[in-house]
Amino acid sequence: MMLLLLLVMLTSCAAIPRDLSNKMFTFPQETNTAHVRLTTSRQNLGAVTVCLRSFTDLKRAHSLFSLATPSAIENFLIFKRAASDEFELWARNRYVILYGEDYELNTWHSVCSTWNAVSGVMQLWLDGKPSSRKFVSSGSNINGPMLIVLGQEQDSYGGGFDSKQSFAGMMSDVHMWDYVISPDEILRYSDHLSFTPGNVLNWWSLDFQIVGRVLIEDQQKTL
Repeated sequence: MMLLLLLVMLTSCAAIPRDLSNKMFTFPQETNTAHVRLTTSRQNLGAVTVCLRSFTDLKRAHSLFSLATPSAIENFLIFKRAASDEFELWARNRYVILYGEDYELNTWHSVCSTWNAVSGVMQLWLDGKPSSRKFVSSGSNINGPMLIVLGQEQDSYGGGFDSKQSFAGMMSDVHMWDYVISPDEILRYSDHLSFTPGNVLNWWSLDFQIVGRVLIEDQQKTL
């Protein structure tokens, strides 16, 4: 009986494609375990765009998006620093700090980050407003089996989580592309208009696995 119950639980937690339109992931507490794993079969990326929406009252540092491979743990990372106006953007285990970002607490924010392996340049778009374009890493693609995590920062491949870097709050509309989408497309995403969905991760057809206490709820929208 216990074995049957375990099999049912494992099956219920397996990654399945699901349309999450008008839904959100709620991370209700600080923890070093709870997270969402996003699934992709891609193993080679020469460029990346990631867009998501987040809502939190965290004043400490926290991870918004963490992509790791066995050869590079911080292969693509969007990390909010403790200072209210600072972000870190990581690509291929190297990072740049962005200053002067208007990231208010208890507000839904649209966050997009782009990187291209040829130029090595990264950029952040916060609520449709671009940051300075800064060089991070060039010359090599993101290669290997990818583990993508929401809610935690990977300090090892698929693990090494620190509760003091965990995300607590709500997150929605996660999309990822294998190219740098245009500024017009980013603005359309930020303004909740029609846009081309991600071809690596698509919120409207998402493969994911929830680990720990993460809820799927109706998205709470504010004026």
